[in-house]
Amino acid sequence: MQPKNSTFSERQAASVAAKKALLEKFKPKPTVQAEAPIDHEAERRARAEVLRAEREAEKLERQRAREEAAAAAEKARLEALAAAEQARLDAELSIDAQKRAERKARKKEIKEAAKNKKETRSVSKPGGPREERAVDPFEEHRRYIQSLERGRERRRA
Repeated sequence: MQPKNSTFSERQAASVAAKKALLEKFKPKPTVQAEAPIDHEAERRARAEVLRAEREAEKLERQRAREEAAAAAEKARLEALAAAEQARLDAELSIDAQKRAERKARKKEIKEAAKNKKETRSVSKPGGPREERAVDPFEEHRRYIQSLERGRERRRA
């Protein structure tokens, strides 16, 4: 579609310009350069460092949780030992208290028996002067030895 009043030289110039434009279309165009070059390796290292830091934090959290669990278990074990020791001491004290009460009861019975014996002796004998009796030294020694043996038997019981 050329204008009707165009000359040969104009048409030839237009043809050369069209061919030139067609060749320019196939030539490589200059690329647009970024202001700062993108360092993909640095980005990858940064992502890896963030991931490493997250994993380290998780690892420390798991370690802290394990240590807390171990500390709680140790505390529970020590409390159980203390409770068992306290129960043992309480049992010993109750046994000691029971033995002490039994011992007191026995002594009280012995004292009452001696008191009753003394009262019956004083009631059965007249209140007059006592008769002097001859003392056999061998018999006296035998009674002394028997009293010592009775004392030993009481201490063993």
